[in-house]
Amino acid sequence: MNDNKSNMAQAERLVALRREKGFTAEQLAQAMTAAGAKVSRGAISNWERGTNGIVSSKLPTLARILGCSEGYLLRGDIQKEAMKQNAANNDKTANLSNDQANQPPLHLQERPVSKETNSVLQLTDHQADSKHKINTGSNTMTSLKKSTKLQNVCYDIRGPLLQTANKMEAEGQRIIKLNIGNPAPFGLSAPHEILRDVAMNLPEATGYSDSQGIFSARKAVLQYYQSKGLLSAVDVRDVYLGNGVSELIVMTMQALMNDGDEVLIPMPDYPLWTAATNLAGGTAVHYRCNEDDNWHPDIEDIKSKITSKTKGIVVINPNNPTGALYSDEILKQIIEVAIEHDLVIMADEIYDRVLYDDMAHTPMSTLSDEVLILSYNGLSKSHRVAGFRAGWLMVSGKKQHASDFIEGLDMLASMRLCSNVPGQYAIQTAMGGHQSIKELTSEKGRLYKQREMAVSRLNAIKGISCTMPQGAFYCFPKMDPAVYPIEDDMQFMMELLLEEKVLMVQGSGFNWDAPDHFRVVFLPNLHDLEDAMDRLDRFFAKKRQQFGTA
Repeated sequence: MNDNKSNMAQAERLVALRREKGFTAEQLAQAMTAAGAKVSRGAISNWERGTNGIVSSKLPTLARILGCSEGYLLRGDIQKEAMKQNAANNDKTANLSNDQANQPPLHLQERPVSKETNSVLQLTDHQADSKHKINTGSNTMTSLKKSTKLQNVCYDIRGPLLQTANKMEAEGQRIIKLNIGNPAPFGLSAPHEILRDVAMNLPEATGYSDSQGIFSARKAVLQYYQSKGLLSAVDVRDVYLGNGVSELIVMTMQALMNDGDEVLIPMPDYPLWTAATNLAGGTAVHYRCNEDDNWHPDIEDIKSKITSKTKGIVVINPNNPTGALYSDEILKQIIEVAIEHDLVIMADEIYDRVLYDDMAHTPMSTLSDEVLILSYNGLSKSHRVAGFRAGWLMVSGKKQHASDFIEGLDMLASMRLCSNVPGQYAIQTAMGGHQSIKELTSEKGRLYKQREMAVSRLNAIKGISCTMPQGAFYCFPKMDPAVYPIEDDMQFMMELLLEEKVLMVQGSGFNWDAPDHFRVVFLPNLHDLEDAMDRLDRFFAKKRQQFGTA
């Protein structure tokens, strides 16, 4: 409990100082990284919420950038000491030169510590250390802390908002959840033939498989890409089955990244890409996607952010959270950049079959064999079997220079033994034959109707604008800052949850750099979605009254 109070006090001081300097959390993270203390926007957000205490190794740089002492940031005690000294020396202050008088307050200065102050700090240090002790009756134990590697990791999709919603549900309150793209709870069931085939193969699925997966499933994945126009020669050894794409993303970053390496990741992004990069010791560098251009990647912004440390570029297409589908022209431009700078392309294409308006998706592996392309996909969304954890990674394109990296993937695949074997038996059936997702995304389909209703209702709210997604289950509406002048978008979403019992994720949870967006999952049926939109309408109307922008 004491740790939590200490973290919250640090959080309040940090937020106040950052705002005083005019930084966003993203800008502060960039400034610290540029100064040699690599930190992510997610880590800054965790510090500012009190989720984690400020990492001691980052403290000197953070204090220097914010123009304060380390002691003030950490404990606030120097401020109290400074106030006492100021009161005692008030008459001396009048004799100071103008330059001296214009110095910042003592609690915001780096300065030598007097013996008296040092004794106070030593006492405070002892008190701070004692906060890490837990009394268990006759014994005192040191509290077990999470690894410092997690300080840069943030995953708000299942963060404080969901935890609060779960507590509310435990109290008997009904929450409308528009936060996670999990089809099953919304009555979007898996194709029966997949369930039947998995059940029939259960007797064969009780042991480990090959570390890369069963042959028939990997062959089906390979043939899927060949049918789409795969350019390079690939065999089943280039396909890795995983416990969903999520596991394979983490594996890739562990195999690819050295400390300090950089990966270009879209902004907004699916936050696991950023989290996995940071966890592997790398740095996520976010390139902008343009809302005015239907959320297409900004090619010039990509080029401007490439350095000697850049190892690869992530492309999420169709995109989560915006629902944007990228044109072949844009994809080819990204490939040209990757070829020029010898970058690995990581193509997250998990929503390639969840498309609307007769749109078609082009796999990046079909556009070039002059660059190493890692293609990620799976059955969680298109076949509504998220719990089966059936995903894959295919390596294609220019591989001659990547044998050591591929050996790393092999090693990591072997270390986890294999992915979920029953789920692997769903892949061959899913890859061929009738694709039931098309019935859901057609004009008469449920997902199509839910998309139309959600976007039209959102655009009808004053100060809210939303592009029409062409893929996936999501849209990413914008709140006009002139109508909704908010500073903390997670707190804003928390107020929505508490007041209207609607759960959504704030835009900064997807590494967007301004508190002016949020993601809507339009998986609920029309009746529940209509109810959610009514509540949003009421909530935003109330906020306009509070802000005086009605």
